[in-house]
Amino acid sequence: MPDLPHLLAFIAAGWLLNLTPGPDVLYIVTNSLRSGVRAGIVGGFGVLTGCFVHIFAAAIGVGTLLATSAAAFAVLKYVGAAYLLYLGVRMVLSRARPPADLQEVAAASGERRLKDIFLGGFWTNVLNPKVALFFLAFVPQFIAPGADNKSLYFVLLGVLFNLNSIPVIVGWAAFAGWMARRSAVQKGMHWLDRAAGVLFIGFGLKLAFTDAPVGRAGH
Repeated sequence: MPDLPHLLAFIAAGWLLNLTPGPDVLYIVTNSLRSGVRAGIVGGFGVLTGCFVHIFAAAIGVGTLLATSAAAFAVLKYVGAAYLLYLGVRMVLSRARPPADLQEVAAASGERRLKDIFLGGFWTNVLNPKVALFFLAFVPQFIAPGADNKSLYFVLLGVLFNLNSIPVIVGWAAFAGWMARRSAVQKGMHWLDRAAGVLFIGFGLKLAFTDAPVGRAGH
């Protein structure tokens, strides 16, 4: 494991990276705006679960396969892009609804709705091959070259990265929930949904046109 200064640097870098807006952050914020803070946090934990899949997959070699096989990368890339496009189009085409108290909205959503939100966050993350490549590129920088069991240290640092992201998830959800209580935001919620939908479509197109990392051709 890294020494204390490197460990603190790892934690600080994790916070900064998790604060960076992207499909995962947008998913948390959107659900918190629409259905309350709890829905945003549940969506965030769905994203977190997807990250655990990438971490353990990378530790056993699946992540390396994505980094060396153009075909494997392309399959996951297009499936992930299609899912993001689906989310975006659905939000753009969603019908306007009158402003309502967030507590009523959250209560009406029920456990099934929260389960769907969790699974949506999970698939948004796990179908994105760029997340797998991120862990493969980021985490090993903090593992000593002479470490005896690099896979174990990779998993431990990956778990720490995920646990480190929980305050950020809660923070994004709480901020979006606070914003949603403003009357101006409630009146413009439909347009916010459409704007978020356009962003999801943009993320999907960006993922679809992402080039395979250099050195994969021919593998």
